[in-house]
Amino acid sequence: MTIIASLSSSRKCLVKNIADFPPEFDPDYYRARYPELALASDAQAEMHFRDHGLAAGLEGSPLVHRARFINEINRHEEGSALEIGPSWSPILRGPRVAYLDVFTAGELRARAQKHGVDPDLCPADIDFVGDIADVDRKFDYVISSHSIEHQPDLVHHLKCVHDLLNRGGRYYLIIPDKRFCFDACKAESTIAGVLQAHKERRTHHTLQSVIEGAAFSTHNDATLHWQGAPDPVDDGELAHRIEYALKEFEAAGGGYIDVHAWYFTPASFKSIASTLFKLGLTGLQPIRVFNTPRNALEFCAVLEKVQPHEEKNVVKNF
Repeated sequence: MTIIASLSSSRKCLVKNIADFPPEFDPDYYRARYPELALASDAQAEMHFRDHGLAAGLEGSPLVHRARFINEINRHEEGSALEIGPSWSPILRGPRVAYLDVFTAGELRARAQKHGVDPDLCPADIDFVGDIADVDRKFDYVISSHSIEHQPDLVHHLKCVHDLLNRGGRYYLIIPDKRFCFDACKAESTIAGVLQAHKERRTHHTLQSVIEGAAFSTHNDATLHWQGAPDPVDDGELAHRIEYALKEFEAAGGGYIDVHAWYFTPASFKSIASTLFKLGLTGLQPIRVFNTPRNALEFCAVLEKVQPHEEKNVVKNF
């Protein structure tokens, strides 16, 4: 690792190397996890993973699991952190962690009680309430769990995270896989939809997203989804749900309604994030996107600030 002196203090910050974070596929782990592949070469093991393992939800790395992913982050990171959307179950705690949420600490405690959750699990304070653009500090890394899919303007969100990170900083994410959660019956998001949202500078969810959230959500049992049982809503119930969504949207009067704006798989998220980086719309490059393990409903990813953010001419006015 290269060490550079901090301009603001005598503290030294580490500019990380991509290779210092475990790979998306670890052949030794794969062979040990699946003994029938014990005699496979590295190349054979990786081919098996690409051809069969991904679709079957086999574990290409120990970091496909939330707990191990978080442990690895704690092993690599010692600096200041911003956690986005901690709600009542923050990933990180301690004096080096700041929190951003759309709710105050008091509001989070009230929501926790309403859902039968111990309010003492909530952060004692929320350092920043509202939009990420209002955060006025720099951090060594940013982390979020089941938050990025809620962002009305994904490009704006990634730009803001980029600007909050110190040189070489990383954005660690845990993201629901739309195939194995209540989003299973919704269409996968595309780069075109992401760019449309940014062109419109969305700050609130569209009527389409509100309708999808109310009318096309299904159960959240990952095991059943892996077995191919999404349980879509029937036509009779569909009309009732859409009517509810229309009334909710009207009653909000332009106010924020919290639903999912984006529906990702590991492959689609990596493709969208890579394309935004290549277009110059974000200075965050995906360096790791781990696969979703069988019977789970989420995947883990790492974006890294690898260069100063400069938009390319083709999109500078976008």
